[in-house]
Amino acid sequence: MTSSMIAFCGLVCSQCPAYLATQRNDESLARQTAKEWSATYGLNVTVEDVWCDGCTVGGRKCAHCGECEIRACGTAKQVLNCGHCPDYPCDKLNAFFKMVPMAKQTLDGVRRP
Repeated sequence: MTSSMIAFCGLVCSQCPAYLATQRNDESLARQTAKEWSATYGLNVTVEDVWCDGCTVGGRKCAHCGECEIRACGTAKQVLNCGHCPDYPCDKLNAFFKMVPMAKQTLDGVRRP
């Protein structure tokens, strides 16, 4: 398992319960994560929606990662994550950072030498 995997958007995949459940093949944690995400986001998140190997690598993607515009852009630009993009920060990221300010701190840290 990777010690620290940073998603294109600045979320830390390797700390995400979906990623951890997948890497550990832990169906109990996946069920718990689906239940918590359903309650938190007002959605019907299933166990199948939770399995994820991280957004910057091949493999399974949790439901949102598979359709994420930030991920699609980072993949197209072939950057390790958005902190490595010459257009950082863009409008998509700035909107995301309003919801998840810690992600900006993570990517700002990636940009520092």
